[in-house]
Amino acid sequence: MAESHDAASGAGAELLDKVTNLAKRRGFIFPSAEIYGGFRSTYDYGPLGVNMLRNVKNAWWRSMIQLRDDVVGLDAAILGPPAVWAASGHLETFTDPLVDCKKCKERWREDKIEGVCPNCGSTEFTEARAFNLMFKTQAGPVEGEGATAYLRPETAQGMFTNFANVLATTRRKPPFGIAQVGKSFRNEITPQNFVFRTREFEQMELEYFVAPGEAEAWYRYWIDTRLTWYLDLGIAPEKLRLHEHAQEDLSHYSRGTTDVEFLYPWGWDELEGIANRGDYDLTQHSNASGVRLEYFDQTSGEHYVPYVIEPAAGATRAMMAFLLAAYDEDEVGGERRTVLRLDPRLAPYQVAVLPLSKKPELEALSREVLGLLQVDFICDYDLTQSIGRRYRRQDEVGTPLCVTVDFDSLDDRAVTVRDRDTTTQERVGIDALGELVRARLRR
Repeated sequence: MAESHDAASGAGAELLDKVTNLAKRRGFIFPSAEIYGGFRSTYDYGPLGVNMLRNVKNAWWRSMIQLRDDVVGLDAAILGPPAVWAASGHLETFTDPLVDCKKCKERWREDKIEGVCPNCGSTEFTEARAFNLMFKTQAGPVEGEGATAYLRPETAQGMFTNFANVLATTRRKPPFGIAQVGKSFRNEITPQNFVFRTREFEQMELEYFVAPGEAEAWYRYWIDTRLTWYLDLGIAPEKLRLHEHAQEDLSHYSRGTTDVEFLYPWGWDELEGIANRGDYDLTQHSNASGVRLEYFDQTSGEHYVPYVIEPAAGATRAMMAFLLAAYDEDEVGGERRTVLRLDPRLAPYQVAVLPLSKKPELEALSREVLGLLQVDFICDYDLTQSIGRRYRRQDEVGTPLCVTVDFDSLDDRAVTVRDRDTTTQERVGIDALGELVRARLRR
């Protein structure tokens, strides 16, 4: 049994450095265009990172759509015309306060620097001015106002503009939701803290349409549901909390907003926001487009514009939180090891197959075992260095189970299954291996 030590307690900056270094070294996250010196605030997800990020998105999709009968999916366009963003208010209000340091000339987001330049320590700044965060581009071969387009800063608007289409084609009635996972782009003034705040990121958003009189109850429902999702996937309760925004801090469209906050190395910060957006969005797009975006209740004979409850999470931000929450260091057999205690549903690899030797007959059997497991599980295959080193490598990237194929396996067709967290081992026949792995991974 491993003797556990909490590596994260009281060492926020150290934890962030360790996770950042692990992410680069083991192929989770790379700086984008690194061979050219990098491109600030963009990252590429490597072989392990792309697996984990996909698992985070799949877990969200499963809970929000697959296991429900009141939510449908959508994949809306990233490019959009100015009319959409004018109606939504983004062209006018989607801004951050920008200031310049008078001493070193660096630019900062005023509300994030507490009056002191992070670069040179000066306290002298220009007057704050509004900086629009949207990326503007041109669509088509001819430049001009008629060809202006924007990269979406959120996925939500595509769900609002498709409200009537979804209503007509799915025959849903409130309460029902439209969910989407996709890229968003924000020209952040001060990207920071690894992948926490970047200019290109992925969101997981739900727009849940309800009768106005039911909005408050559904708002509370989704707050509880979304908090539970993070707990179920392994984040400790003491690292999560709810923060309800004060009335004076609400966005212009919000009738109530609550954040699920995570205890990051730099302190409590937003992991996901749940908002009661009222009827703002559908009303704005209806007025701007001339298309009626409402629901007709045949029972009451009433037409009404639904209120919207919006749980909005960042997939990349969630992945970062899961990595930070899972990072641990303990001692096994008198040696220190690094281990990611990821939930099996999120781990980049669920099983690693490890031949004890490179001898052809052993590798052939190992390939057979790999083929059996790959049908149902995300697997790694590793045959370099000692078995102890390979165990440590798999522990470090969060692989829950290792399957070792040894020379006895050639005679008894049995393998050894090792558990990441306890380091205990169990011998099992190859014919029963899939059932055992499925039970261990709770599938």
